[in-house]
Amino acid sequence: MQTSKSILLLSLCFVALLLLSLSLGSVYIPFTEVLKALSFQSLDNETWQYIIQNYRLPKTVTSILVGGALSLCGLLMQTLFRNPLAGPYVLGLSSGASLGVALVVLGSSSLGFGLSAEISERWIIVLASSLGSFLVMLSILATAKRLKDTMALLIIGLMFSSITSAIVNVLSFFSSSDELQKYIFWSLGSLGNLSWSEIGLLSICCGLGILLSIILIKPLNALLMGEHYATSLGINIKQTRLLVITATCLMAGAITAFAGPIAFIGLAVPHLTRQLVKTTNHIILVPSVVLFGASLLLLCDSIAELPFSELSLPINAVTSIIGAPVVIWLLVKQKYIRF
Repeated sequence: MQTSKSILLLSLCFVALLLLSLSLGSVYIPFTEVLKALSFQSLDNETWQYIIQNYRLPKTVTSILVGGALSLCGLLMQTLFRNPLAGPYVLGLSSGASLGVALVVLGSSSLGFGLSAEISERWIIVLASSLGSFLVMLSILATAKRLKDTMALLIIGLMFSSITSAIVNVLSFFSSSDELQKYIFWSLGSLGNLSWSEIGLLSICCGLGILLSIILIKPLNALLMGEHYATSLGINIKQTRLLVITATCLMAGAITAFAGPIAFIGLAVPHLTRQLVKTTNHIILVPSVVLFGASLLLLCDSIAELPFSELSLPINAVTSIIGAPVVIWLLVKQKYIRF
């Protein structure tokens, strides 16, 4: 009964935050007009129609996809490694994407090509980020086939992160101030610059990752009791590990490519959701984590937009400033981590 009430509360919060995200912005639009736009009715004010259809709605959909998928990645990693500090980027995906973007943005002048056209620059950065994440993913998958110890895989992922971060630091040291500024803006994360075609591609990657996670619910529940217990139940550990890593790489890699590295959500939302629904059963946790993550990122994005102002805060800063104190308060209140 408690779990049902919690899921109902989550669903109501999600709907309220979705409407709030569409209503708030630098331009005031009456709430009734937002509802009309959502029901595919034409608005009398063409400017309002343009703002909702081409700016606020794509940003809201992106927030839902990024928040839900990153939170699910965090749940998968924490269950696989049985480590409460594991997150979607623990395998070095974010670092691989950062290295790809750093090579293009910080090393473009040294490599003999410039990034002058805005459209081509946007897609080059997406491709570089995707390629960086993909190469790290291939390395992790190749390593996972040879290793029997899951914790060793976690350490290798952290080593990948250290190597790529060191290369990015060297590139930053030799780059110009303009190149460094471009790279810093990308690393701050952004939810508002995606076109509908880019959102479509992101939706496919996140959808496939969520589908794989649903298929893996039974093995994930078994892994909570340890790999030996899961093996005794007939679970193929190596195959499960590869599928979990593939789902995580697919979602986290696509999100980093299109929205930049988004901090905090993937690590903290699984813990917050467990505290709320009071269960470790993945049949309930998987949809709850997606719903909670989408709601939290909608809230953070609404705050980042600074309603009725033309200024916007970096989404990475808001997720950490708003979210970290909440996690600290919950853990202090509960006095232990539900895992």
